[in-house]
Amino acid sequence: QVQLVESGGGLVQTGGSLSLSCKVSRNIYSFTAMGWYRQAPGKRREEVARMIRGGRAFYQSYAPSVEGRFTISTNITENTVQLRMDSMKPEDTAVYYCAAEMVELYTETYWGQGTQVTVSS
Repeated sequence: QVQLVESGGGLVQTGGSLSLSCKVSRNIYSFTAMGWYRQAPGKRREEVARMIRGGRAFYQSYAPSVEGRFTISTNITENTVQLRMDSMKPEDTAVYYCAAEMVELYTETYWGQGTQVTVSS
């Protein structure tokens, strides 16, 4: 089973920064895409940032609400995916989940357990 473990969540003030990390049990090149998602209380899960692999290159995309503030990246040697969050807002408060997508004969998506991020005002 593919396992993902998020870390780095916590409490941060408005305007502050926080970095999340996702440790993956397999090499990042095993996956078609990696992403960060979040779910706030009473709301549906939404995609925050995503990187799609093309060979050994990755192409990043972001939700409009975080564009310019969040950055997704990967450390291949450590099998980790990071989400750097800057200029944080109270509406960023949510449980953040890491996801890995693998395409073989069908698409399989693996999820971490999530880490709580709270932005105080």
